[in-house]
Parts: sequence; structure tokens; C-alpha cells
Amino acid sequence: MDGENDGQATERVVIRDRRKIDPKAEAKAKGSAEVKEKVAGGAHRAAEPEEGTETVVEADAVEPPAPALGAELEALRNELDERTHDLQRVTAEYANYRKRVDRDRSAAAELTTGAVLTALLPVLDDIDRAREHGDLVGPFASVAEQLTAVTGKLGLTPFGEKGDPFDPNRHEAVAHLTSADVTEATCVEVMRRGYTLGERLLRAALVAVADPE
Repeated sequence: MDGENDGQATERVVIRDRRKIDPKAEAKAKGSAEVKEKVAGGAHRAAEPEEGTETVVEADAVEPPAPALGAELEALRNELDERTHDLQRVTAEYANYRKRVDRDRSAAAELTTGAVLTALLPVLDDIDRAREHGDLVGPFASVAEQLTAVTGKLGLTPFGEKGDPFDPNRHEAVAHLTSADVTEATCVEVMRRGYTLGERLLRAALVAVADPE
């Protein structure tokens, strides 16, 4: 019986070993493993974006600028402010330069005009004397009127009339007398008229002055 029992026990062990190395079971297991790998591979490919598709990134996912970029922007802003201030300064200096040049040009033109008109004053004095004596007639009168008109357009203005208050800044007194007919120093006679060019005095008038008694 012991031998039989030993044989039966051995036979059961062999049966268990046959189940473990059963070719059908092994093939079935391999098939299941291949199916699982195919399913896993398909799921992995489905998760990857297809070629040619556009990937959208949410705005919140963009990282903020690095500190170095912020420092560079601040430096650029400072440089822009400096260049703006330089441009404003140069513009102001150029505007002042233009004003100064225009002012100097106007002053030079006025000086030149004044020099020419000053040279013509003796001719105007002769015209005044001829007018007082009644000699300003004929063609000479026409020439005198044209000359007076031209000098007037250039800004020459005569002054000095009898009865004008005496102004030492504009009149040159060549005679003094007293009179009960005046209450202040007054020009009672004009020997030679004075002239101005704009605000500039070209020549003072020669006058006789009467002071109150």
C-alpha cells in the first residue's frame, strides 16, 4: 500500500506540473498580454496630439518675466527719459538761437536804414527851408513829396513844432527866454526839426525855449 500511495502521490504531482506547462494556457496568457499592450499603446497614442494640430496654451500658464528682463526695461525707460530731456533742451536752445538771430538781424537792418536816413536829413532840411520860403514849386515840389513819402515808409518820423513842451531828451535848446504866456518850458521857435526811426532818436530838434516868468 505504501508503494501504491507513493505512486498515486507522484501521479498527482505530475498532473499539477502538466497544468503549469499546459501549451494552451500559455498561449492564452500570451494572447492576453499582447491585447493589453495593444490597448495601452492605443491609449498612449490617443493622448499625444496629432501632427499638424495647434496646441493652445492658457494665458495663466505663461510665466511672468524674469527679474533680469524687468531691470532691462527699467533701464530702457530711464534712457528714453534722458533722450527726451536732451531733445527738449536742444529744441529750446534752438528756439532761443532763432529769436536771437532774428533780433540781431532786425537790429542790423535798423542800423543800416538809420545810417542811410541820417545821410538824407540835410536834404530834408533843405526841403523844409524851401517850403518855408515858398520855393517848393514845380518839379522840385514833386521830387520833394516823393522823397518825403519814401522816407516815411522806411519809418522816419519828423518832430518839433512851435508850442511843444520842451523835452531835453528830444530837444536841443539853443536859446532861452522868459515869457508870461507859458506855464512851463515851451518850444517857441524851431530852427531844425528832429527825426526818429521807430523808437530810436536819429536827431534832436534845435529849438528856442521860453520859460515861465
